[in-house]
Amino acid sequence: MKRPPAVIELLEQLQRMPGIGQKTAERLSFFLMRGSAAQAYKLADAIRKVKEKIVLCSKCHSITEVDPCGICIDPKRDSTFVCVVEEPHDVYAMENMGYFKGVYHVLMGVISPLDGIGPAELNIESLRKRVLNSNIQEVVLATNPNMEGESTAVYIAKILQTENIKITRIARGLPVGGDIEYADEVTLMKSLEGRTTMK
Repeated sequence: MKRPPAVIELLEQLQRMPGIGQKTAERLSFFLMRGSAAQAYKLADAIRKVKEKIVLCSKCHSITEVDPCGICIDPKRDSTFVCVVEEPHDVYAMENMGYFKGVYHVLMGVISPLDGIGPAELNIESLRKRVLNSNIQEVVLATNPNMEGESTAVYIAKILQTENIKITRIARGLPVGGDIEYADEVTLMKSLEGRTTMK
């Protein structure tokens, strides 16, 4: 039985989202069809507002409704301490921790030659200019511990090494509550490399 054109279009649009395949798209579409019109309109309105109101901060490139963003203009934040992350959602992950009191710089991706993404496609040059024109004392590279994240961190460290700043990398290793017997070799190696002195 052929689906109505409106349903086919909805399924196609849902499947364009990351992590949503045919089955999930079908479940979501039937949920939306069974729900009230008001509920569907609220969802559509929320999507519209995000597209109309959300912009990228001109300083850190994170998502915001006001430019510059609340973190960049917060006088309680340490503007000499910059955490470099891959995507805006990484800022929220760091903020949820409640520990970091510096500011951020969002790259909007990582260097990935296979995907045609080089340094010019990322916010690396704006980071270099920010370091040159501000009183930044430390840049902590918080890219993901995969091949692309590592190569991006190495590239950034190399272009910033001539500046008189401290460049650090987030530690990698065993998670709290994790068992050594279940850890892979790379995780164990990184845990040893990132060891700290106990007094």
